Amino acid sequence: MIDPSANEIGDYVDRNRTVWTRQADDFGKEADRAWREDPHWGIFQVPEADVGMIPADIAGMDVVELGCGTAYVSAWLARLGANPIGIDITPAQLDTARRMQATHAINFPLILGNAETTPFADESADFLISEYGASIWCDPYKWIPEAHRLLRPGGMLRFLRNHPLQHLCSSPDPDAAVGTELVRDLFGLHVIDWGKEGVEFSLPHGEMIRLLIDTGFDIEGLVELQAPAGATTRYEYINAAWAHRWPSEEVWKARKRSS
Repeated sequence: MIDPSANEIGDYVDRNRTVWTRQADDFGKEADRAWREDPHWGIFQVPEADVGMIPADIAGMDVVELGCGTAYVSAWLARLGANPIGIDITPAQLDTARRMQATHAINFPLILGNAETTPFADESADFLISEYGASIWCDPYKWIPEAHRLLRPGGMLRFLRNHPLQHLCSSPDPDAAVGTELVRDLFGLHVIDWGKEGVEFSLPHGEMIRLLIDTGFDIEGLVELQAPAGATTRYEYINAAWAHRWPSEEVWKARKRSS
């Protein structure tokens, strides 16, 4: 079920690794704060209580964070009693994660690798999570089947990505702010080439539902995040006023079918 159009953009893995290497210092400056804080989600830091990304019974679960970056999500889960592993394609991001592990005395495996083709055994995880990692920088026609392979029957997948509406209102210029008019087609939405800012992936809701179900998942929820009134973000491409009126981010919750 791999969409061949992804091949038209060349080696997006190398391109995205280059982007994340360039941005490693900026994310390194934010890492200590992120590791210290309680769980929250997205660029407007919506509280976990309003999102429900983390299962209530997370303690003791074997977890893989797909595209972990500086691994603050894995650190949150480790503090809650889970057994996380972080995987990411960018050595510089993992260097920051290791530095944070030493600072905060929280240790878990960090693996250099691609979330589309992980080195982990079949049915080795209870829970998979991605916040702006594999969820947007990997091809969903590749990473979602890989997630299914990794999960034990009944295991959970939860991921946060940009809402398709945000992409429909986004100019091809990566430096331009999200507008209030539709400028992209919904039909055929898949590969979003940001040029110097890398290659992102997004599917319309109908296609994402189809992909998850056909791969062997049951969908348990879709949360469209609303930016809290007065929220701020360090990202310049969108503001809280826009994201308070329309969803700029969303969380998918799915479970691997037991049979």
